[in-house]
Amino acid sequence: MSELWNESDTGVLRFPSGLLVRGRGLRHPLEPTAPLPSYGVYLLGRQPPEVPWESDWIRWPDFRLPSDPAAARTRLAAVRERAAGERVEIACGGGRGRTGTALACLAVLDGVPGEEAVAYVRRHYDRHAVETPWQRRYVRRFGEG
Repeated sequence: MSELWNESDTGVLRFPSGLLVRGRGLRHPLEPTAPLPSYGVYLLGRQPPEVPWESDWIRWPDFRLPSDPAAARTRLAAVRERAAGERVEIACGGGRGRTGTALACLAVLDGVPGEEAVAYVRRHYDRHAVETPWQRRYVRRFGEG
């Protein structure tokens, strides 16, 4: 089992169950002293850059929704499982829209009602998270699937 995040680490969101996941924007370089993840999921419209830790990719164009919602659901469920014992991060270009949407979906998987998940992520991660109306709708409906 690897080390977990500290709740005070930049971008780390604590879910109601206590799980910790880091969200970040890939356009913003990591601080040299920032802890590295053991696993990352990258939400981009094209193949993400190589990283020195295990990673997966969800094809997710900017300001849109995942190209394959069923695969995204499966990958996010795996993120939740792995976060129990590993440093897991979710990242897109800016760290707000797609990352916020994915974090809100994780909140739904963690028991937050779909209609409250966006507010939860905005309150505990970034007040600008989940940028578009269709991303908000995706989160609300995520618990139904």
